[in-house]
Amino acid sequence: MTRATRATRGGARTSDAIREAAAKLFYAHGYEATSLRTVASEVGIQVGSLYNHISGKEELLTDIMVSVMDELLEAVHAAIESVDGTAVDRFKAAVDCHIRYHAEHAREVFIGNSELRSLSDGDLDEVLAKRAEYERLLQKLVKDVAKETGADILDAKLQTYSILAQGAHVSSWYKPGGPKSLDKVVNTYITMALRQLGVENAD
Repeated sequence: MTRATRATRGGARTSDAIREAAAKLFYAHGYEATSLRTVASEVGIQVGSLYNHISGKEELLTDIMVSVMDELLEAVHAAIESVDGTAVDRFKAAVDCHIRYHAEHAREVFIGNSELRSLSDGDLDEVLAKRAEYERLLQKLVKDVAKETGADILDAKLQTYSILAQGAHVSSWYKPGGPKSLDKVVNTYITMALRQLGVENAD
């Protein structure tokens, strides 16, 4: 391993540590109340060293939000593509992934939902574009289910909003090791989502 390679890997680890520290602090104290000095202290580096990795605090917030959407889009696409079945099967796989991701990434989901107001216009547009892409993906799945099953869906857009809200809701209360297992929670939400679409035998 060359010295340059070691330096690159070390820089990547530091960048990851900075992002992790920022997410922890933004979640605990809010974006506005968290200073870069506090982030640097959490990582164990000088505040000036942060600028070797980021341009400023908003870059950290934007990176967290964009990364969440990128990860979610990738995960749901993979879940859909792994299913060799019906539109209902693909919908179930997507909702499964959607609920699991939100349950397992509650901190990042909270930041994404509560700190949009802190983004400048350009960064906000980037995050909202990712969210719109995800919404279109889920809405297509809803329409595919309606087409395949003949379910009478009142409004595909509103049904999609309901599914999106379910994920956010799960992230606000689900705790690992609690009275309900994640598998039980996921399966229940899948059944509820199918029933909302009017799919018979949703169980």
